Amino acid sequence: MIAISVNDLALRYGVVTIFENISFSIEENDRLGVVGVNGCGKSSLFKLITGEYTTDEGSVFIGRGKTVGMLAQDNAFRNTAEIGGHPIGGTVLEQMYAAFPHLILAEYRLAELEQLLKTTHGAELDRLTAEFTSLNQTYISEGGLEYKSRCASFLEKLGFDKSYHGMEVSDLSGGQRTRLALARLLSQEPDILMLDEPTNHLDTATMEWLEKHLATYKKTVMLISHDRYFLDRVTNKTLEIEHRHAKLYNGNYTAYVEKKEKDREVLEHQYKNQQKEIARLEAYIAQQRAWNRERNIIAAESREKALARMTKIEKPKDAPKSIRFTFTESHESGNDVLTVKGLSMAFGEHRLFRELSFLLKKKERLFVLGPNGCGKSTFIKLLMGQLSPTGGKLEFGYNVTIGYYDQENQNLDPEKTILDELWDAYPSLTQTEIRNTLALFRFTGDDIEKTVSLLSGGERARLTLAKLILSKMNVLILDEPTNHLDIASREALENALSAFDGTIIAVSHDRYFVSRLATRFLHLSSPDTYEDFTGSYEEFCREQERRAELAKGDGKAQSVASNGKDEYLQAKQEAAKKRKDQKRRQFVAKEIPRLEARLIEIETELFGEAATDYVRAAALEDERIQTEDLLMQLYEEEENFNKEDSE
Repeated sequence: MIAISVNDLALRYGVVTIFENISFSIEENDRLGVVGVNGCGKSSLFKLITGEYTTDEGSVFIGRGKTVGMLAQDNAFRNTAEIGGHPIGGTVLEQMYAAFPHLILAEYRLAELEQLLKTTHGAELDRLTAEFTSLNQTYISEGGLEYKSRCASFLEKLGFDKSYHGMEVSDLSGGQRTRLALARLLSQEPDILMLDEPTNHLDTATMEWLEKHLATYKKTVMLISHDRYFLDRVTNKTLEIEHRHAKLYNGNYTAYVEKKEKDREVLEHQYKNQQKEIARLEAYIAQQRAWNRERNIIAAESREKALARMTKIEKPKDAPKSIRFTFTESHESGNDVLTVKGLSMAFGEHRLFRELSFLLKKKERLFVLGPNGCGKSTFIKLLMGQLSPTGGKLEFGYNVTIGYYDQENQNLDPEKTILDELWDAYPSLTQTEIRNTLALFRFTGDDIEKTVSLLSGGERARLTLAKLILSKMNVLILDEPTNHLDIASREALENALSAFDGTIIAVSHDRYFVSRLATRFLHLSSPDTYEDFTGSYEEFCREQERRAELAKGDGKAQSVASNGKDEYLQAKQEAAKKRKDQKRRQFVAKEIPRLEARLIEIETELFGEAATDYVRAAALEDERIQTEDLLMQLYEEEENFNKEDSE
């Protein structure tokens, strides 16, 4: 069944056409990725679909009864002040609950009815009792008993543990507010889930959880993303917006790229063959008319008619112009680029990391990884001297010249024009040299007279890169350099960095970017633990998976018993394991009947005495879910024990 159908949609601002004649449809359970260069209209398309923007051209059909939820980039979270005249608190947890206004209103009405039932008699009592019973059943059937635990679960998955639940939303950072908006939207489970750059501000672990959640989402998903890993793991269809038109491809991002390249090769071949045929016919016509006999004129006119009837194949358009650049190395640094000894950092009681020690060599590419809040950007600021450590020291080596990219683009003056921002940084260059540099980053014509304050995130990122390439350096320090860049620009940056002959220190959540460039990792896993790993990103991931398995007890260490001591220790461990297994078997055998009996008690009370007490019913429902989950785990353990005995 079709979830969304778009027909001949267009968006124009005056005489400027953003896109036109866009038509596509997606089915229920489709997961559509929307791709294209910055400024092609991806976010605007979403706003047209949701009705936030209107257009006089084209139409949007949304399946009957379908709910639509959208996460936008520019206005990530709006506090709910009240629901039905009832004020809503501004804490993280209260604002999560506000995603379910019908359940909150039901709770208020049930509480009112509960008080009225205590003082009402006669026919009015019967009426109120009937209303209470009906509303309570609706409340339960629509998830009233589970929605609060559901909200807490989504907060946990997106990085908000219980310490955040009582925090005011106004105290959150911009990135945290975006994650909170995403958590609230996911908890609602709309029929059509629309996400504009959902991976912004997510650490790698949270991003991987979101990938799995969306890949198994039972409804329709539309998302805009420049994260190629993310698109490959989530989407099954791709809509490309290019040259003001759109084309729908089956498959994820990688499949789309391959199909587009093949389509272009076929079209190019067909176009060239047709041009040869047209040239042949035109030459034939010219020759026949030159001979100027009656039969020659007839033959020429016949070919002219054939030429007029021919369906012309349009020449394949070039891909949208992407940025292109290289980094220029100033001179060679010494072999020891950076020495870090016992480096520690804390803000008051909050410790980020301690006792970091390592030596970075020339031409290494070190990427700093870890969860949000672990101190990655703080580490970069320490390198740049913007902060002072609470312990230890760091020192750059001989002849080191640094080029720095700041993810917040804080070194741009909002009052300056694009031209002046670059020219003031390099006054010795001519205006032509400055203009040529800006053109490499897609700033041409009147664009260069725009003030920095009017630039989008992507344009600010491109301008910062333009400033960076004009400085000569042998060490690049990059803090989230791919943020706000479209896919083509990311690829251009990757190519430039791959060709850079100096040393790189970077922070990035773009796994594709990391995979292409990294040779070494500083993993800040906790305030007291870090890891210095040399190897590729794939090797690093495999090592993390291996350690995770060992931590869970699923990994079995491969030991080589080379002497009697090793054999003794192994036998001792096996004996201890057998004793532990035996105790666990006894516990499981006793716990299963106890939980089964408790489950019967819960269900008896839930549909008996607690049927009209929604507060007690909610508590019982939570206990029932926890008891069932635990019971299923014990059943599985019991089955595994039985299998072991039969073997």
